[in-house]
Amino acid sequence: MPKSAIIEKVRKLLALAGSSNEHEAALAARHVQRLLAEHNLGMADIETSGDNGSAARVDLEAARILPKWVRHLSGAVADAFDCRALHDPNRRVLVFIGVGADAEVASYTFSYLERTVRKLCRGYLKSPELEDASARRRELARNSYYLGAVSAIGRNLAEQKRQTPVTPNALVPVRDGLIRAAMQQFGPVRTVHGRRSYVDGGSYQQGHADGRMVGIRKGVSAAGFHSGLIND
Repeated sequence: MPKSAIIEKVRKLLALAGSSNEHEAALAARHVQRLLAEHNLGMADIETSGDNGSAARVDLEAARILPKWVRHLSGAVADAFDCRALHDPNRRVLVFIGVGADAEVASYTFSYLERTVRKLCRGYLKSPELEDASARRRELARNSYYLGAVSAIGRNLAEQKRQTPVTPNALVPVRDGLIRAAMQQFGPVRTVHGRRSYVDGGSYQQGHADGRMVGIRKGVSAAGFHSGLIND
């Protein structure tokens, strides 16, 4: 079998390895390992052989300056789905980069969670103690609520990943190599250092409590695997 055909077969198995069916994913990963061993191929051969092995990217509209809670949420979602999230302030986009359907799933999940948190916060700000509060008091409550909600959601996402990993261990080098190659197209990536935030304890705790109630489960659509959310 030509090397190109073997690599194409490995790529198809990699797609199956992203299945939410853990038995199907594990079987595909074992086949990948067997093919690599039998034909003396390394992960680098898969990473560098043609465009079909490149990582995918999804761009979402974003503000030029992202609020701290949005940065935290995008990072938590990207980690949960084995992606990287990058903010391009010049183009005003938030970019998710991942292998297979991971970037699409991450962007879908992020968009839903962002909308959900904003909706929950609007409801919280209508409470009697805040409805007639000063603009400064409401802004502090809003930011504190957001940070609390995202903290809880991030923990839920991390726990979901711990229980059902997105990428089998054997395929992590492949995924990371493809993502690194895709990120090189952005040029130097500037790290944004967050500043310490002053929070209102009550608003933060209420956001955290509400964030814990936002459940996440995996679903399937005609386009492939997506993240469906219980409260959608």
